[in-house]
Amino acid sequence: MKHVVYPAAFCGLIALTGCAQVSGVLRPDPAAPAAAAPIAGSAQPGEAPLPEAVRAVVSAPPPPSAARTAEQFDTTTVEQRAAAGAAPSSGGEVRLGETVASLGDPTQPGFWIKSPLVKTAGPGRIEYPATGKSAVVELIPMGGPSSGGSQVSLAALRLLEAPITDLPMLIVYAN
Repeated sequence: MKHVVYPAAFCGLIALTGCAQVSGVLRPDPAAPAAAAPIAGSAQPGEAPLPEAVRAVVSAPPPPSAARTAEQFDTTTVEQRAAAGAAPSSGGEVRLGETVASLGDPTQPGFWIKSPLVKTAGPGRIEYPATGKSAVVELIPMGGPSSGGSQVSLAALRLLEAPITDLPMLIVYAN
């Protein structure tokens, strides 16, 4: 059996080549065109669009590229926040369950939750029992077991007065 010893410089070169390939995944090439992020309230192929009244509440324009603070990333209006935080309707809701939530992509505007509890996209509501507040949101299906965690928009977490750096437990309802 023959043993081959590679010089340290050669091993370092191989390692750097691997890092360069991985860095393209972790930090995309700034010269490459950016993929358009789906905007909350817009139907994806094969899904029914949200009712106009719900879309008006949950949709918002994308944040400016220079956004750095929660206020800059949250592009919802005062009117939208008031409508999204209004008292829930008395009927027609189905409780999907409880989920541990984390902050989703802050550049995706509007009120939404991506959750494995959701099987079909559509209108819904999330509730944060710690504050008693709730928010009208767009429900977006997310793969994984129903016991898995969910991702929530910055605007929704702020409306619920849930800590954006913690993992709050939320109750999810479908309309």
